[in-house]
Amino acid sequence: MDAAGFERWLKTTMGLDASSVGPGVVERAVAGRMRATASADAAAYWRRLLAQPLEQQELIEAVVVPETWFFRGVEAFDALARAFAPLQADGARTLRLLSLPCSTGEEPYTLAMALIDAGWAPSRLRIDAFDISQRALAKAAHAVYGANSFRGRELGYRERHFRALGHGRWQLSAQARGCVRLHRANVLDIDFLPAQANYDAVFCRNLLIYFDQDTQVRTVGVLARALAPDGLLFVGAAETGLLLSLGYASAQIPMAAAFRRQRTPPPALAAAPEPWRAPALAPLPAPRPRRAAPVARSAAPAAAAAPATSPAAAPDTSLEQARRLADHGAFDRAAELCQNHLRMHGPSAEALYLTGLIHGATGLDARAEDAFRKALYLQPDHTESLMHLALLLDAKGDAAGARLMRQRASRHRGRSG
Repeated sequence: MDAAGFERWLKTTMGLDASSVGPGVVERAVAGRMRATASADAAAYWRRLLAQPLEQQELIEAVVVPETWFFRGVEAFDALARAFAPLQADGARTLRLLSLPCSTGEEPYTLAMALIDAGWAPSRLRIDAFDISQRALAKAAHAVYGANSFRGRELGYRERHFRALGHGRWQLSAQARGCVRLHRANVLDIDFLPAQANYDAVFCRNLLIYFDQDTQVRTVGVLARALAPDGLLFVGAAETGLLLSLGYASAQIPMAAAFRRQRTPPPALAAAPEPWRAPALAPLPAPRPRRAAPVARSAAPAAAAAPATSPAAAPDTSLEQARRLADHGAFDRAAELCQNHLRMHGPSAEALYLTGLIHGATGLDARAEDAFRKALYLQPDHTESLMHLALLLDAKGDAAGARLMRQRASRHRGRSG
């Protein structure tokens, strides 16, 4: 049995496209399991794999590389809280959310924390979290996290929702844990999700990129059945082109990668979609018009502009202002803040990455590409820049360059996991 046979088994079992995780990942996983099981050769291990469900799960665990942290892609969680703020007035309304894959729990628990902080009572939140990895789910159930799960400078939520255990470990509050129900499941299973699942929002971020096209389309069909008619579907930055090609409508929330189902999908897409090509920086709105409206506003609308950053302001403060401005469509002012930040504090990967997002939103693809490449010069493992650069290269027909960027992103994700 050669590596190709194991790759086919993984594709059939869990939908994994081996080329999406980089060269050698499956071979190393198989070699590791052969050593662990003292299998004499690949053929002996293949027989064991087919005969033992527990070993099948072990191989799946070996190729699953969790890479997640709390409030990863914070724009999506901010958008969720704004979108459903009007429903808080209905005291009997329960908000139902789906997180898939939930990995070690950071995403579904972030959903709980974000909504509790937005004023939702925990008793009115039901978050179903699914993953194929039993080990990841066990960690999620334990809900104790180390430094790798807390990234960035905005960690106020940790003080509100966690208890310090010492030695850099933190225990999530019972209040947030109680909002989440953990389930082990495979999205490709025929009985995955009940027929009447009606979720207000579905978070399925950075899963579809690991599937081939047929499996992507099949999975999106499953998610569509789970989504309420007016629900929101959140995907990863590199997956937005697929949703557009399948007739989904952007929710027009910059940097959130949120979509709604169209009432009537385009006829050509209803039967069999053509192979999709990701548009440049699809998480942001189309270049025209230049101002994008959020899905919904809370009772106290956010301002569309922020005061200029003073020279004494902390570096991350001006970038956060720029993000908020871009989120409300004020791209010119956001770009100005980014440039001021770069002049005052010098080059940084985060500032250049945000600059690239803003240029992409306004149709300046060449400038966006230049910004992402500069970000990668400073931080070669900046995976968000790698994935957005891949989208730009795809859009201008450089398939080989795009594939290289995605391979680099996959390698860096694997190392950090």
